[in-house]
Amino acid sequence: MFPSLALFLVAGITAGAAASSSGCVGTISSLDDVSSAVQCTTVNINAFTVPGGETFELQLLDGTTVNVLGEIQFGNLSWAGPLFRVIGNDVTFNGNNQRWDGGGPFYWDGQGSNGGVTKPRPMMQISISGTLNDVYVVNSPAHVFAITNPGPLTISGATVDDLQGNYPNSRSGNGAAGHNTDGFDISGSDILIQNCTVLNQDDCLAISRGTNITFADNYCENGHGISIGSISSNVVVSDIAIIGNHVVSSLYSFRIKTDTSATNSVVKNVTYSDNVATNCTDFGVLITQSYPSNLGTPGNGATISDINFNHGTTSLTADSGAYRVAVNCGSGSCTGDWDWSGLKTSGGKAGSIINNNLITGFVDTQ
Repeated sequence: MFPSLALFLVAGITAGAAASSSGCVGTISSLDDVSSAVQCTTVNINAFTVPGGETFELQLLDGTTVNVLGEIQFGNLSWAGPLFRVIGNDVTFNGNNQRWDGGGPFYWDGQGSNGGVTKPRPMMQISISGTLNDVYVVNSPAHVFAITNPGPLTISGATVDDLQGNYPNSRSGNGAAGHNTDGFDISGSDILIQNCTVLNQDDCLAISRGTNITFADNYCENGHGISIGSISSNVVVSDIAIIGNHVVSSLYSFRIKTDTSATNSVVKNVTYSDNVATNCTDFGVLITQSYPSNLGTPGNGATISDINFNHGTTSLTADSGAYRVAVNCGSGSCTGDWDWSGLKTSGGKAGSIINNNLITGFVDTQ
């Protein structure tokens, strides 16, 4: 056979195999199936248990559709994690409300990621562009969704159910056993999170960096509400829309927190509209530059600008011992236009507002 003809045939066979694999359907019923399944652009995941100490990782071809068809459980073992990681571009991830059970009670000791038993985290490392729909997480050891997307991403209909962590156990004393069970931790841009439910013991949403992020029509209960931060050094968070959410029985409803020691960071163009918060127990709105203290001595190495409650009414009701609103800015580090004409407060008590001249259109009334 002529060499050129042999090369042509080999190239043709290779191309045909690639085309065939990209159009195939891969099925995962154990970790042993993953390497072959991710060669296909349709991946079906059946019920199985991931062994303790191992990450269920999907490195997907561009344009892959993933269908979760059964419950995923994770074996109990104290280790760093993560429990699950998915990587890819233009992915359609259909969770079909099948449960992902992190085995939280094995780990929960009231300390979360601050100590005690080592807890694998995050539970769900999401590093895709495309869509992630109807993923149902229960009993996360600690943090749940960590978002580091390579391109535009829409998350819809996700559920975090860590309600069992509200109750004490033999290792947590009188406090809730679950801790640091953040719903969505975001370090990405061009993200829409909508129609999700988070029942947990920490932030429903925490944005640590990123731009063009919308959090819309979500339900948050029992945790620390909707947060930007904490913001460390050399970070930009901008163009954030918090729209139509319902925050219930949380320590904080809406919070922006920059570290006291933060430098060269910016939080700007944040808009809250049409949200409802009820029964907040510590602060309704807290903007502070003294994190980890709520109302300590603020730093001024980060800038917070153009924070608005407008384009629709945001209402909040504070419990009797809670502050309705508190703003704790460093010297000269809160700037721009702060139109709060859409914020309506009730209950609770008044908090201190530093740089009150920035805020227009707001009357803090009980």
